[in-house]
Amino acid sequence: MSTDTTHSPQLAAHITSFVQQARRDFDKAARILKETGTLSATNTFQAYARVPGEALVVSLHAASPWADDQQVKPVVAGFDGKVLFGDAKGGGHGQRYADVFREQPEVSVVIHVHGPYLGAWASSHRTLPIQYAPAQRFTLAREIPIYIDRRAGEPAFINEQIRRDPNIPAILEANGGSTFWGKDIIEVSKYILILEEGARFQALAEPLGGSKAFGPGVIEQQWRMTGLAA
Repeated sequence: MSTDTTHSPQLAAHITSFVQQARRDFDKAARILKETGTLSATNTFQAYARVPGEALVVSLHAASPWADDQQVKPVVAGFDGKVLFGDAKGGGHGQRYADVFREQPEVSVVIHVHGPYLGAWASSHRTLPIQYAPAQRFTLAREIPIYIDRRAGEPAFINEQIRRDPNIPAILEANGGSTFWGKDIIEVSKYILILEEGARFQALAEPLGGSKAFGPGVIEQQWRMTGLAA
């Protein structure tokens, strides 16, 4: 099946336009995250973007570093997994985070990513306390939860965490990568870069006695910078 999103008879014009923009944003984010060392060597970077006003998801996966064709090929699928456009191989394109999209109307995109230092924290089975000022600047959450027991499924765990604290922007996937969510691919990817940097600095601080809690006034200062606090 053709993956040309510019001339797609299968899709309505507004869906085609959304796919094209999502593809551009994904390409930019993947390039920046790769160039900054935020992505692991396996190049695991997958975005699932809800089509506005539709029960549809655009899935975009970065190509394996071993693939001869490095072009990103979007797939458009329903929440039920039925593929409307693109290569259905691999499955789960619309279904993987459908339960998150159903329960969390404010979530427009979910990104699964493997980063070296976020992956290290995930392998330690420890929550990641946010003790890097730039990472704290963009969220009121104070830590990133760890997803260990996979029997209930990742979407159920994500929904549970959002119900507990709607400010939580991500989870660590024990022995794997991490999953982020938010408004759009670029916004979420910017936070992936910052949190991976924070995880790196906090990991480097471990032999020095570990990163410490923020000093007086630091959190409030950071939140004022982004309007999260007056």
